[in-house]
Amino acid sequence: MAPKKKADAAAVLPVTGDPDADALLATDPLALLIGMLLDQQVPMEWAFAGPARLRERLGGTLDAAAIAAMDPDDLEAAFKEKPALHRFPGSMAKRTQALCAHLVEEHGGRAERVWTDAADGREVLRNLRALPGFGEEKAKIFLALLAKRFGVRPAGWEEAAAPFSDDQHRSVADIDSPEALEEVRLFKRAMKAKGKGKDG
Repeated sequence: MAPKKKADAAAVLPVTGDPDADALLATDPLALLIGMLLDQQVPMEWAFAGPARLRERLGGTLDAAAIAAMDPDDLEAAFKEKPALHRFPGSMAKRTQALCAHLVEEHGGRAERVWTDAADGREVLRNLRALPGFGEEKAKIFLALLAKRFGVRPAGWEEAAAPFSDDQHRSVADIDSPEALEEVRLFKRAMKAKGKGKDG
């Protein structure tokens, strides 16, 4: 149930505006998790382009065990290098390292095991909620993302991911084209104007 490589991998999640960054999200489960982690208080494009930039700054590879073992100051420097990987690069470097440490301790350093080792949608959601930096909403969005964009549909995923499992273009899980990206932006603006979140 890991995201599969496809001939046109970048088309799976066209969110960053950079085909190479999109392709990395489509083929590297750790990149996908880090992108989701960074997706707060910055535009989606910025957040999900972060894993590709981080990989470049770390010598061309993303590895949970290696990131977990890094000197925190070195990882923070990679996040702060211009252009910074986030509006709050210091705190996000710490969260990324905590995420990777959790993956090493609980999932053998393999990001995809968060969902491949789970029996059903509720267990995937529990695994996601246990990740540092993943709250209830982020976990549900990521479960919907796995199902809608990558075909990872464990039993009960729709109920576990609700309301993000519906047909409303409300989150990154619903982006399969530039048009869908704009629909998600419009939905978020409308909900913000009403004082509601993405689950509104």
